[in-house]
Amino acid sequence: MKKFLLLIFPLIGFSSAWGEISIQNDQQFFSDDGSLHIVGEIKNNLNVPINQIKIDATLYSNGILIDTIQISPMLNTVMPEMKNPFDIIITGYVAREIDEYSLSVSYKITEPKSQVIDITKSNFSRDNFDNLLITGTVANRGEITANTVVVVATLYDKNGNVAAVSKTHVEPDYLRANDESFFFVPVPDKMQSSYIVDYSLAAESEEYTAVPEFPFGSMLLLTTSVSAYVVLTRYSSKFIGNLVSAVNPK
Repeated sequence: MKKFLLLIFPLIGFSSAWGEISIQNDQQFFSDDGSLHIVGEIKNNLNVPINQIKIDATLYSNGILIDTIQISPMLNTVMPEMKNPFDIIITGYVAREIDEYSLSVSYKITEPKSQVIDITKSNFSRDNFDNLLITGTVANRGEITANTVVVVATLYDKNGNVAAVSKTHVEPDYLRANDESFFFVPVPDKMQSSYIVDYSLAAESEEYTAVPEFPFGSMLLLTTSVSAYVVLTRYSSKFIGNLVSAVNPK
């Protein structure tokens, strides 16, 4: 499969924002149920947070346009220098006909808010049936309740490309001030999970944001944003990707 020129444009913004949102580490795969997935990450290279993000995928077969799809990424807000995973799913007979795609991103610049959501622990394992599991705890360090708390896992193959994406809601999906909750993120596709060697985690709520946290202290504190956003990765070098800016055979 081939990927065409990446087009990036702000819905509301200014000329200096042009081209400063990129798509990285993307690739496609067929899942166990025969669906085609196009997965990857949006990176925010601006010095301000963004939200209301939309990804448009234009799909081709033998050079002929056959479909267009618009989706939202897994998280609502992307902090400066941070990433937001996406999973575009194409089902039915058309999935097997697609041999090329192009991706474009639209977004809005947003205002900062408090950074208080924290993933305090995570564990990457497989059960007795070889199902891939990620478990851990997430905490609210703020002064009010965090509502609609979600945890997103971005999983990588040995080349650092996104191999799968999974999202779960904390149960219950709110965290009172200074509370901590267990989370469980399954990766149901066994075929794709065999390629996974690394992962990152992100958590957000409606009220809060959080700075990225790396075990080796490889990043400085970032500015705040509208939604809670925290990233934890075992190997921060996996986040280094190539800017998609021209035709790239897959």
